[in-house]
Amino acid sequence: MIAGCSSTGHKRGGGYYSNDGPGDDIPANIEAIPDAVPRVEPYASGANRPYVVFGKRYVPDTSDSPYKQRGIASWYGKKFHGNSTSIGESYDMYAMTAAHPTLPIPSYARVTSAINGKSVIVRVNDRGPFHDNRIMDLSYVAAYKLGIIGPGSGEVTVERILPAEARQMAAAAAAGGTAAVNASAVAATAEGDAPVIEPSAAIPVPLAPTATPGSGRTAAMTPAMGSSTAPAVKPAPALARSGAATAGNVYLQLGAFSQAGNAQSLVSRINGPLAAGGLPQAQVAQTGNLYRVHVGPYSDRNAAEAALQSVADRTGILPSIITR
Repeated sequence: MIAGCSSTGHKRGGGYYSNDGPGDDIPANIEAIPDAVPRVEPYASGANRPYVVFGKRYVPDTSDSPYKQRGIASWYGKKFHGNSTSIGESYDMYAMTAAHPTLPIPSYARVTSAINGKSVIVRVNDRGPFHDNRIMDLSYVAAYKLGIIGPGSGEVTVERILPAEARQMAAAAAAGGTAAVNASAVAATAEGDAPVIEPSAAIPVPLAPTATPGSGRTAAMTPAMGSSTAPAVKPAPALARSGAATAGNVYLQLGAFSQAGNAQSLVSRINGPLAAGGLPQAQVAQTGNLYRVHVGPYSDRNAAEAALQSVADRTGILPSIITR
């Protein structure tokens, strides 16, 4: 009944599935293959229904709730290259994709290695892996960029990119091109920060599943059931260094922008919900040519992590934790 990335075959060599492995014609420029560029897509109806594999029931989450999980990711390669994914697309081991048991498909996720700190963005278009000790199966190229091809698996953090952030990143890609978005993401990663984005909305609009057919991975599983106008640009105030020094230097970042007005617009939209929840007000901090929207400071990373979900619930944006 089960095949594909849910295969129960024993692993070999580098840790990939039995009879699987790297392709015979690996692109010379594999490092240059760009990350997936998030955008809002209609959910595939068939592939987002509850289903059962090996007697365990899985319920895909299409609620647009924040998702973040740490665990082991593996990868799948030439054995499945060209096979159908759970939404009927052809699996391309050299595309930035991934399989996940419950994230809605298609959707997008940021995957960060706990070993080397490298981060990639993948499009989730398949189901699996169906093993208790793994949370995601990555395409060959995604695993390569995270440095887990050799060992076959590695510890990662998987964080879903919600529709609001996807809209922002899609708008940035449309304005400056995919290369510009990837370049800003690379620069931001080097700083331990989030990519520059241009907001179109701060609060996500839930998507209703549409009747897009989903054929499912061939013999892979059996389902249980057959832009808004920004306010006038204001000067962007910098966070007071003295206050940050006394209270801590850890912040929750909700965005980084090349235009002060966009950052200030986001602050204006989220400070009401933050205040209603008894949370600190967002502020704009200018660093170089970027205007960053921060909430905090917090005394340490643990305090920031404790506040992260409350800030996400109030703003509709899942923040990143940064240190200044």
